[in-house]
Amino acid sequence: MSVKALFVDFYGTIVHEDGEVIKKITDIICKTGKAEDPSEVDTFWWKDFQTMFMNSFGETFETQRVLEERSLVHTLERFGSDADSKELSNMMFAHWIKPPIFEDSKDFFEKSPLPIYVVSNIDTPDILEAIAYHDLDPAGVFTSEDAKSYKPRKELFELALRSTGLMPDEVIHIGDSISSDVKGAAEVGIEALWLNRFGKNIPEGVRSVSGLTEVFRMI
Repeated sequence: MSVKALFVDFYGTIVHEDGEVIKKITDIICKTGKAEDPSEVDTFWWKDFQTMFMNSFGETFETQRVLEERSLVHTLERFGSDADSKELSNMMFAHWIKPPIFEDSKDFFEKSPLPIYVVSNIDTPDILEAIAYHDLDPAGVFTSEDAKSYKPRKELFELALRSTGLMPDEVIHIGDSISSDVKGAAEVGIEALWLNRFGKNIPEGVRSVSGLTEVFRMI
């Protein structure tokens, strides 16, 4: 069958990830706590968040805001920091609702010959606010909060397929994460394109593009 629609990740793909904000937060925790280096804080925080994240689905599902706040509290406790967890969390959440957009993203939405559906691991209210902030007009939005499951688990992709009435071979999914986007989409038989904006080494068997509008030449 021919491709009838595009599924696309959002943070890291359409808009920038929160890496700069995370760096500021880890620096604050390092300076107000007992960590020797911000990278030590970053490693602990990421592992703690990932553990909860990977175990959050179905009846145990919790939103990213809840998971991020809890993992941040754990991190402050681990390094004996007296920084305000709410204040630090709000720095992150402010980025989520007003993230900087990549230069090619608006062209991608405006010139796409196919409908574009956003498929994202973020909480529904946050992504809807970010989409409105940048005046984007996707054909639909599907979130982990809707599916009660996070990529790379298959439930979010299955929800998007079921809701759009599309078959896996009628869709291409585009995202910046090999694990969440490429491998996650493959779990349900969707072909994926890895958005490799920064010239990283391309794993064997992975199809990639360096910019969003390159996708148009591949459909």
